[in-house]
Amino acid sequence: MKRGTLLNSEISSVIASMGHTDSLTIGDAGLPIPLHTKRIDLAVTKGVPSFIQVLSAVLDELCIEKVALAEEMRNENSEGLDDILALMTEYESKTGYKPSMTFIPHKDFKKLSADSRAIVRTGEVMPFANIILFSGVTF
Repeated sequence: MKRGTLLNSEISSVIASMGHTDSLTIGDAGLPIPLHTKRIDLAVTKGVPSFIQVLSAVLDELCIEKVALAEEMRNENSEGLDDILALMTEYESKTGYKPSMTFIPHKDFKKLSADSRAIVRTGEVMPFANIILFSGVTF
């Protein structure tokens, strides 16, 4: 059995197959997922699992160099943004990597997420609780 934090085999497989600059999206329960994009559906009920729980577990496994968030999150979900910023600070402290952060309009976010290796759907119902993680390299 795997010893790490992340136990989900589908997410682990996607992360293991990612190369430099490939992306993985973690989304709320309402983020549209195109038919051609791999869907990893974790949603059980409203709020379960939460976006932050899933992001935290993924950050324990994935080396990231950049993240993209919806611009609308700043005004529509500032609490969620604060949670993400806290996790990113913790990530930098643990790993020494400081990913760059970009904010884009939600309509552009949805288009960009379609190119991800996979989109992980959480049970989150807070607005704009979505992130695209772009993989870095560990060397």
